Amino acid sequence: MYLMLKLIHILSATILFGTGLGTAFFKWRADQSGDVASIAHTNRVVVLADWVFTTPAIVIQPLSGMFLMQKLGMTDFPPWLIIALCLYGLAGLCWLPVVALQLRMRRVSAQAWATAKPLPAQYWRDARYWFYLGIPAFTAMIAIYGLMMFKPTWV
Repeated sequence: MYLMLKLIHILSATILFGTGLGTAFFKWRADQSGDVASIAHTNRVVVLADWVFTTPAIVIQPLSGMFLMQKLGMTDFPPWLIIALCLYGLAGLCWLPVVALQLRMRRVSAQAWATAKPLPAQYWRDARYWFYLGIPAFTAMIAIYGLMMFKPTWV
């Protein structure tokens, strides 16, 4: 049972990070193209990927981690785990506004494409906020991977 929980934990971490990085790359590249049709399509796919892959992984990560702790008989939270949980919270605090921005950018880009109009300034402002919120979120996720791998005793 422990190995199955560990596999689920690792796979959900991989899906969480990989989907986030992949959709961020494709959205950023679509935005760079300036092609409203491509941007609208990519925004639609990014929102779908977040619902299908990212959201379940966000839920599975702490649950599988909690069950792993239980299986290992861990009753306390070592400092490295507390730091990892804080970083997970930081990533989540970045992700929540990103979701709202993605939903709005999906709507705005679909409207622009349907009416053959250029994207408004608000879209590009939202895209910048979306991009900059990704930096601390992805940095936190990389740090979490390091903490989980090395479980440093110096913290």
